[in-house]
Amino acid sequence: MAQKAGSYLEIYRRYKPHLLMVLAQVGYTFLYIFTEACFNHGMNPQVHITYRHIVAGIVMFPFAYFHERKTRPKLTFSFFLEIFVLSILGVSLTLNMYFASLRYTSPTFHAAVVNTIASLTFIIAVLLRLEEVNLRSPRGIAKVLGTVVSLVGVTTMTLYKGPAIKNLWHPLVHIQGKSANHENWLKGSILFVASCITWSIWYIMQAFTLKRYPAPLSLTTWMSFIGAAQSAVFTVILEHKPAAWTIGFNIDFWATVYAGVVCSGLIIFIQLWCTEEKGPVFVTMFNPLSTILVAVLAYFVLGEKLYTGSILGGVIVIVGLYLLLWGKDRDQEARIGRGEQSYLVYDHKNDSKAHKTLSAEREGSQSEP
Repeated sequence: MAQKAGSYLEIYRRYKPHLLMVLAQVGYTFLYIFTEACFNHGMNPQVHITYRHIVAGIVMFPFAYFHERKTRPKLTFSFFLEIFVLSILGVSLTLNMYFASLRYTSPTFHAAVVNTIASLTFIIAVLLRLEEVNLRSPRGIAKVLGTVVSLVGVTTMTLYKGPAIKNLWHPLVHIQGKSANHENWLKGSILFVASCITWSIWYIMQAFTLKRYPAPLSLTTWMSFIGAAQSAVFTVILEHKPAAWTIGFNIDFWATVYAGVVCSGLIIFIQLWCTEEKGPVFVTMFNPLSTILVAVLAYFVLGEKLYTGSILGGVIVIVGLYLLLWGKDRDQEARIGRGEQSYLVYDHKNDSKAHKTLSAEREGSQSEP
């Protein structure tokens, strides 16, 4: 019984990062729906970004303060500048471009194009020598081919919208308010692809920062507060109406609380932890799950229009992504194999040395009178 429980525990430990990333994608799926609802209701996207990160910082602060009190490194000026840049890439710049693009595209489009973050992250990781590519092996070819296919898919979705697919029935849930303008598809696509590029850089930079500042809770809290301040300055410059900062006890409030606690707080911490454990490319591997979930919710539940260009490009992106993931998985197996082989060689050498030492001691004891 104890052996069986131990095997279950071992399986849980092995697949814990995978389980956490699946839950993170489920959390992001509801974010797509909630944010479109509150923006259609009239909430300013920049105000939403500011408030949600204030909420995230307040929620995460006590956990970061008490849990990492003994392990948290001292915050130097260089660390602060690094976190400031991380906040720009992960909060103020990226999210503002992201939500601006949502006005011109759809949640289904967003959920599909976001899959290219894995390919972009892989390209940047190769350039920075965080990933190795051996074009003489099938796994190296799969990683390069998967990256190219993914980029072809996102180009297809960006340049080709295609006809809309007719809804099978009336939407089960109606989102009231002003609908987003989906006519300027190219403008929205460019903004969103730009946000994917900065997001990819953010994932890579996290890996470097966590090596020097191994306190994911504290890092999440700092990025939330600094990102909220940056976004507030940006919002003040663009939005001059004080009424834009007022939110009622409605979908605006609940969407902000959900985005702050779940997405900007809990999920960012999960991603940082998984980045520390598995690397930045692993974290981006699970984006296709939210693509499927958002497409199902948007089309079948909310009555969102589904375009053939998004479907075609999304399928191409997912095929390319899983080619990349297959190559990554084979890489990990090869590294584990090399590690076990080197361990066996090392162990064999130690056994040989021990055997020679024991034989020498025996010969010495036999020669004694």
